Amino acid sequence: MEEKPILQVMNLTTKFTTYQGTEKRTVNAVDDVSFDVSAGDTVALIGESGCGKSTLAQSLLRVLPPAGHILKGKILFEGENLLDKSPQEMTRIRGEKISMILQDPMMSLDPLFTVGDQIGEGLRFHRGLHGQALGRRIEDLLIAVRIPDPTRRMKQWPHQMSGGMKQRIVGAIALACEPRLIIADEPTTGLDVTIQLQYLNLLREIQDRTGVTLIFITHDLGVVAQMCRYVLVMYAGRIVERARVTELFDEPRHPYTKALLGAAFGLHDLSRKAPISGEPPDPGNYPPGCRFHPRCMAVMDVCRNEEPAEIRLEEGRSVKCWQYASA
Repeated sequence: MEEKPILQVMNLTTKFTTYQGTEKRTVNAVDDVSFDVSAGDTVALIGESGCGKSTLAQSLLRVLPPAGHILKGKILFEGENLLDKSPQEMTRIRGEKISMILQDPMMSLDPLFTVGDQIGEGLRFHRGLHGQALGRRIEDLLIAVRIPDPTRRMKQWPHQMSGGMKQRIVGAIALACEPRLIIADEPTTGLDVTIQLQYLNLLREIQDRTGVTLIFITHDLGVVAQMCRYVLVMYAGRIVERARVTELFDEPRHPYTKALLGAAFGLHDLSRKAPISGEPPDPGNYPPGCRFHPRCMAVMDVCRNEEPAEIRLEEGRSVKCWQYASA
């Protein structure tokens, strides 16, 4: 029986209003994006900086900055549209049912509060825990993320922790109320290779134990290969390819995906890594047709004038590229 998605994103468009001098500009940072995530799955969202990955995550949680606004679409979480929820209802959902791990732990941790206070905040608000029950839960969470001597550590301040410990503290905060979905935005940025491996193994163990669904937003394709089952490739605000990890790495279809893998791994030859030619388009002035066509080595005339539709290649695999229009 087919798994029911825990998250369904339908035709989501998020715009930003900016100004160049006195000229007002509207930028669609996320443009007509749709995808599903099954319960307990691990999905990667990859693409160059500025392609819309983090804006998509902020849209899912409805924590956009003041200049951002969701223009249209649906975000169904466990069958309910989050865009219909009031701000108060979203406050209850964030942290309790959906959590986020940010790429910079120092942006998440308040230097004026102890580690224990920050882990306990969501537990007090969502679970009503206080006193000894709260303390025991905080200690259990610190043990779960492998922080030694939890009774002492919970009384310490963020500046007394190493980078790897701070990241695990952020993970404990995200896990505190046993959410159904965690969105991890570049969770291993700034960690050395050894600490990164430990942290990823820890997340995998937690997922195996709790069944939490993970969405990884990352530019690190090594993390994708190690952690994820499905991949969504994003370019210029749109998803251009989706596939299982093994399929994507073995046989990328979209020219942009091929260029990403070539830049990271040299595709099938590590000695031939090469940066992607050209620059991503200005979000306020996307080119006509396929948005990747100015940088594409396989560009055709139709690519310059008409936007490709999403073409389903097989179960769980699709691509937006004119090369596959007659496939």
